[in-house]
Amino acid sequence: MADPAAPSVAEAVAAAHSTEWAAVLAATARVAADLDLAEDCVQDAYAKALVHWRDQGVPRRPGAWLTTVATRRALELRRRADVARRKLPLLMPEDDVQDRTFPDDRLRLVFTCCHPALAQEAQIALTLRLVCGLSSAEIAKAFLVKETTMQARITRAKQKISRSGIPYRIPKAPDLPERIGAVLDVVHLVYAAGHTAADGDALTRNDLGRRGLDLARMIRLLLPDSSEAAGLLALLLLTQAREAARVTNGRLVLMEDQDRSLWDRELVDEGLRLVPEALRPAGRFGLMSAIAAVHAEAARWEDTDWSEILGLYDVLLERWPSPVVALNRVVAISYVAGPEAALAQLPDDPALATYPYLASTRGELLWRCGRIQDARAAYEEALAFTSNAVEAEFLQRRITRGA
Repeated sequence: MADPAAPSVAEAVAAAHSTEWAAVLAATARVAADLDLAEDCVQDAYAKALVHWRDQGVPRRPGAWLTTVATRRALELRRRADVARRKLPLLMPEDDVQDRTFPDDRLRLVFTCCHPALAQEAQIALTLRLVCGLSSAEIAKAFLVKETTMQARITRAKQKISRSGIPYRIPKAPDLPERIGAVLDVVHLVYAAGHTAADGDALTRNDLGRRGLDLARMIRLLLPDSSEAAGLLALLLLTQAREAARVTNGRLVLMEDQDRSLWDRELVDEGLRLVPEALRPAGRFGLMSAIAAVHAEAARWEDTDWSEILGLYDVLLERWPSPVVALNRVVAISYVAGPEAALAQLPDDPALATYPYLASTRGELLWRCGRIQDARAAYEEALAFTSNAVEAEFLQRRITRGA
């Protein structure tokens, strides 16, 4: 039955895409036994919703309606093609204890997309596309590659899954250690895509942030002895705790200027409790959670232990070389050794050529050195590579600061 107080059809379909896409696609994939077919059926269901909901009203449970339409379409197409189950082993779930214990189709879909037969970047990209419904353009921006490159990568990953007959299930316990790294990367990128939207008028995409945090909690339940699963969850909790203080009156607020009374203490406490476990042993996410914990434990910006943060970044960069980690380490250097020393260590990596945070960091360091015109030029460079309206407004304020 329709809800008479429901929003407009367009709004309802958009909301259902944000909140229900992963569940609808994952459920349809169990029936379709083919990722492309499942995606086509789900897209068709959303298209039908625009018509049916206009005539019949928005259903009380949009996700259930979409799942029913998509799975029926998938069954119809399979029957029409007369495809035998033995010829389509791709996504047939195995009836094992773990699947009954963790009956979440999204998690099954994540593990399927993150199968070791796929390259790691393809695993992450495919999961962002299928589980989170991100566009190829959004995923490309997260990877700092061209959209056409990302589209080709996703297509090849789907084809390899189809050819290899990869099963649609959560791996059994002996297989989990080798599979969890890519899954954690996926969840981290899902959350990151929500924490700061690639473009649009809002700083965040709350649906993705929630989805990433939910998946992190699921994986933590699935792997209670994994220090890295604990580390990822701790990192996301400590990051999410600052969410209410990041924007004031539509304007971006840097951490140094945030009202820390707005930080969610329950999330902070939950994250801090996980950090010691995340450091036994310390992996990438454990170290990142420890850095976030140093910020969370400081009552004021001035109380931040930058020497400890720099030491953690030194270990992180050694174990996980990354231009983005190197850039974040430069910020810590600036508060330990000064902005001049930090400027000398800015990473010179082609992967960061269009990365706006490289230019904006350079601008901040130049400003602190008193090189005002050079700082403004750096901010203008960052602005040229920024599509998020809230970040763009912040950079514009930086450009005109002190004028």
